[in-house]
Amino acid sequence: MKFNLKFLFITLFICTISIAQNKGTISGVLTDKETNNEALPFANVLLKGTNISANTDIEGKYSLNVNPGNYIIIFSFVGYESVEKPVTVKANETITVNQVLSSGSFTLKDVVVKSSAVNKQKESALLLEQKNAVDIKQSIGAQELSKKGVSDVANAVVKTTGITKQEGTNNIFVRGLGDRYNSTTMNGLPIPSNDPEKKNINLDIFSTDIIEYVSIDKVYNGKFFGDFAGGNVDIISKDYKGNGFFKIDVESKVNTNALGENNFSLQKGPNAFGFSKAEIPNNPLNQYNFNTLQFEKKTPLAGSFGISGGDSFNIGSEGKLTVFGTASFSNEYSSRTNGTARASVNAAGVAGKDLDYHYLAYSTNTTGMFNAGYKINNRNKINFNSLFINTSAQKREESSGYIVDLANEGNGYIRRNEYEKTALWVNQLLGEHKLSERSTLNWGGSYNIVNQNIPDRTYNTMNKVNGGYVINSQSAPNNNRYFQDLKENELAANLSVNYKFNKNDEGDFKGKFTLGYNGRFKNRDFEATQFNLKTTTFPVSHTGDIVDPNNLDLFYNQQNLANNYFTISTFRGGPEVPNALDPQTYGGDLTINGGFLNTEYKFNPKFTAVLGLRAEVITQNVEWSTQLDPAGGSDKLEKTAFLPSVVLKYELNEKQNLRLGFSKTYTLPQFKERSPFIYEDFLQAKVGNPFLYASDDYNFDLKWEVFPKSDEVFSVTAFGKYILNPINEVIINSSTNDISYVNSGDYGYVAGAELEYKKVLFNFDSEQTKKLTGGINLSYLYSKQQLDDEKVLKETEGTRPTTFTNTTGKFTGASPFLLNADISFYNEWNDKNSNLTTTLAYNYFSDRVNAIGTLEKGDLVDKAVGSLDFIAKAKLSKNYGLGLVVKNILDPTVNRIQENQSGDVNVLSYKKGLNLSLQFSYEF
Repeated sequence: MKFNLKFLFITLFICTISIAQNKGTISGVLTDKETNNEALPFANVLLKGTNISANTDIEGKYSLNVNPGNYIIIFSFVGYESVEKPVTVKANETITVNQVLSSGSFTLKDVVVKSSAVNKQKESALLLEQKNAVDIKQSIGAQELSKKGVSDVANAVVKTTGITKQEGTNNIFVRGLGDRYNSTTMNGLPIPSNDPEKKNINLDIFSTDIIEYVSIDKVYNGKFFGDFAGGNVDIISKDYKGNGFFKIDVESKVNTNALGENNFSLQKGPNAFGFSKAEIPNNPLNQYNFNTLQFEKKTPLAGSFGISGGDSFNIGSEGKLTVFGTASFSNEYSSRTNGTARASVNAAGVAGKDLDYHYLAYSTNTTGMFNAGYKINNRNKINFNSLFINTSAQKREESSGYIVDLANEGNGYIRRNEYEKTALWVNQLLGEHKLSERSTLNWGGSYNIVNQNIPDRTYNTMNKVNGGYVINSQSAPNNNRYFQDLKENELAANLSVNYKFNKNDEGDFKGKFTLGYNGRFKNRDFEATQFNLKTTTFPVSHTGDIVDPNNLDLFYNQQNLANNYFTISTFRGGPEVPNALDPQTYGGDLTINGGFLNTEYKFNPKFTAVLGLRAEVITQNVEWSTQLDPAGGSDKLEKTAFLPSVVLKYELNEKQNLRLGFSKTYTLPQFKERSPFIYEDFLQAKVGNPFLYASDDYNFDLKWEVFPKSDEVFSVTAFGKYILNPINEVIINSSTNDISYVNSGDYGYVAGAELEYKKVLFNFDSEQTKKLTGGINLSYLYSKQQLDDEKVLKETEGTRPTTFTNTTGKFTGASPFLLNADISFYNEWNDKNSNLTTTLAYNYFSDRVNAIGTLEKGDLVDKAVGSLDFIAKAKLSKNYGLGLVVKNILDPTVNRIQENQSGDVNVLSYKKGLNLSLQFSYEF
């Protein structure tokens, strides 16, 4: 029996090997008739009656290894007519079957979007592009964003590995590195910031309705500007290529905290659409002509409405014009409850301000985008994109409690009302030209405009006395009205030429040179005027002392100004000073001219290398006239940077890649960080440092990735960053504990690892109409930097002194552990015209440093937070869709602590509430 079993096993083994060796191959290329027979990537190839299938790659190629026999091969793609072809496969032979697909008799009723309008939005398409690319990058498309209930780009990028968003702000951290280390582009061209404190634009103003996908490059490549250490976020706008369509989207949404407010009221003045803009009134130092300080009640029920449409037109025998447009308006109410806030906490844990905290907000987003693509022929294409986004945020922040020297009995009350409006206009023209079989030309230019206004921010300080309120004007700025205006213009240009060389016997080129130029020319003008309203005695001793905090117009009015109950002045002085109305200003211009040469070479079918050499000449000029330096000053930063980079890719097999990246980059300080302007937050002030200078960064990445199936990936990455002269926000030695920016030490470094896994957990049928999918990405990092008081004192000439509590510390914003996980169930029915996707998505970040401790005080640390979202999206028919999204289901308490040696002190705490939305769409 043993002999027979052994003989049987050997026989089966030999047969198996024999069969494997006698397999045949079906291969070929699919092309698109609608685009003059260009390659058709991401199409489906299936052997009828079997589970054997493949997707075409970027070049439209496919390959199937099968046993000898007769088959029917099915070629299909969304929006195209399927084609069936018989084929006979012989042992050890390769059969070539090429096919052209077309939309044929498909009409508007049958399908709305086809070709690359769908391609780049699909998870499988982006994973295939990631697999085949030499560059190390990660992308997230519209399909995945919809599944995870993501409505803006900021929340899109935090769904990818190693990226988090700082709670309560718009700061994005890539591998523990914050705003200054990252960059943002749109279609490869830079876009300006809409916030004077930030280098990057707030990504949450970009609706996912306008994007095809978002690409995140965490490994430097010479085609990017060198101001790069954490990563580059590239927003790829819609590139529509389909039949005509028109779509309407409607959404209603609420925040449970806002809905639970007994009296959700905001200051009167701004309109509901976010286009209001208050101006400084005439003769503001002698006459009181400011807007009302009264409030109006709001009903915190929000929503959105959007329309979009597109079409394509044939022009001549080869040309095609495609157009796409979208317009939308959305608003949102929010509230932070159960809040506490402490400021100026010393090493013993005693707070200079110990208050409760209440926050109400109303925000709007109006977006309009138009793009047109003109494909002249198979060799030439031009695209035009124009994007306009207007955002507004109206906030009411108030606190009551203990304020040292102002309310020692715990009877203080502070209120700040702010309305912020930002208008961004992006215009881009891009071209692609195939000059020959070997060479291509790509170019792009952009002109961007940002106008950001804070018109008439009001700040009032009061004391509660005998059951009422009196105005506290111990210091003139305790009650003020503030006007801010930021204007920024930017021109940018990209130009590159690719040249392929060393053609092999199969007709493929082994090498490619890319020679390119990037230019960036930015100009910023900033001005701010604060009108201080100081009562003539303290506390108020007129009009019965008591004021109504909800109707301060009864005190702040022309009659009381004429009676000298209060005076109006700026930091330069009152009405008697000739230039008192001259605003605080700072301006800056940035010029970057960069050239690069990338050499890509495929040494063999498995090993490819890219060597990049880049040089940049950078000039940053800043000039100012501010409260700290009324006479004005200026400073110039100049830098010439030589930036080498290397990317290596080794294909272990057809499903596995090993990648290595190394590069040198730099980090520039921003205009405002080098301007001695005091920017006051609700309970904290920041001041610039003209002595700030650029850091140099060295970056290393090693990545192993596996693509088991077209929509699955597993990857592990190790990375490191070494930074010379890192820039940090620190609390400087001052009576008011102001924050400034300094080169805090000689070096710092970050090291860590990332893991990503996307998997089809279970297919309930062979046609994949019902399936359960899951995904997880997590990262661990360790950061350390030197903190050197003597270095700071010497380099700032004693103007920004520090006394660090420790000689080393972590990078601000660096969470040691990050986690994103999701699980989705997909169900399709009614001949695939209807479907339902339900998703649970979880996000977690561990404790991270918010600001570095000084004067024996501990670091400010944002405590760990986990959030859970539920998303359900249903397509009821070819025309109708419904969605339900519930975000922040766990509603954790957000905490920030100060880690003193004597014990942790909670300095900020609140809850955000749940966000619920119901969505409806109609497409025809």
